[in-house]
Amino acid sequence: MTHYHADPLTDTALQALAEEAMTQYAPHFHGRVSLLTRSENATFRIDTPTGRYAMRIHRPDYHDHVAIESEIQWLSALDNDIGLGVPTAITSSDGKTVLTCAMDDGSHRHVVLFHWVEGEMPTANVDPRSFRRLGLITARLHQHSRNWARPEGFKRIRWDHETMVGPHAHWGDWRKTKGLNERAIATIEAAMTDVRRKLVDFGQKPSRFGLIHADLRLTNLLLSGDETRVIDFDDCGMGWFLHDLAAAISFEEHHRNAGEWIANWLVGYESLVPLSPDEHAIIPALVVQRRVQLTSWVASHADTEMARSLGADWIEQTVRLCEEYLTTSSAA
Repeated sequence: MTHYHADPLTDTALQALAEEAMTQYAPHFHGRVSLLTRSENATFRIDTPTGRYAMRIHRPDYHDHVAIESEIQWLSALDNDIGLGVPTAITSSDGKTVLTCAMDDGSHRHVVLFHWVEGEMPTANVDPRSFRRLGLITARLHQHSRNWARPEGFKRIRWDHETMVGPHAHWGDWRKTKGLNERAIATIEAAMTDVRRKLVDFGQKPSRFGLIHADLRLTNLLLSGDETRVIDFDDCGMGWFLHDLAAAISFEEHHRNAGEWIANWLVGYESLVPLSPDEHAIIPALVVQRRVQLTSWVASHADTEMARSLGADWIEQTVRLCEEYLTTSSAA
């Protein structure tokens, strides 16, 4: 897959697009449009006299129309089948859940309007037991994924070893990350070679590999009283179920509490879905693979506020995690 990693449109152009797209929905969805966040996609908040809505403008050349429709189908099923609090799409005046808007330069953008999801976002500074809630929610999501009959034509991105950390990975090549010298690259390569071998042995049978969120971390949860709601399914696709555990500690794999977070996640998850010894054993490989996948993201998003906020030592910590993984793996 070849794609841009950010939308080249300015905030002003995206704002105009959001306001134009809004007119394709019934009048009671019309209101004040304001930019909420801009990362992979641009998300706008629409405030109306009767409610609040979220509009997502997709970046170009990542997900096509069918893939976005497939995401919406899963969200609808999660809402209808198990009552999981997720953002569901709103249909336009002419019956579309995904709009395709033409731009002056001949390009186009896909646009989706969602019902607003209320709640407060937890942070990594919360009680580690919060990861138990995250693990339980993930188990519910995986149970649904395993049992859900996907509609004909369903299409989502695939997250395997090559598409995450290979030279032509979806998020780019981690080898191009600034700050990596030859020794660091060799260390990461050695770790990824070992991970690949383990994952080949682990396999991709349906009980281990299927439809996952792929970015299910605390920042994609919203807490409202006793309810936990899950947002941002933009990266959902086919991958190892336990990749969602690795994703739970994204960017913080080196944190001194990471082991405790993982242990609590497993308590929550296994209260609903028990794991085999082989599944427990593969977790370190998936965690270090996720870290290198994120290193690819940092390389291709170096100009973003998130990438800059990580600091130079984040890359050094990535290499150290790979060294520790190799040491532990060779001793096993």
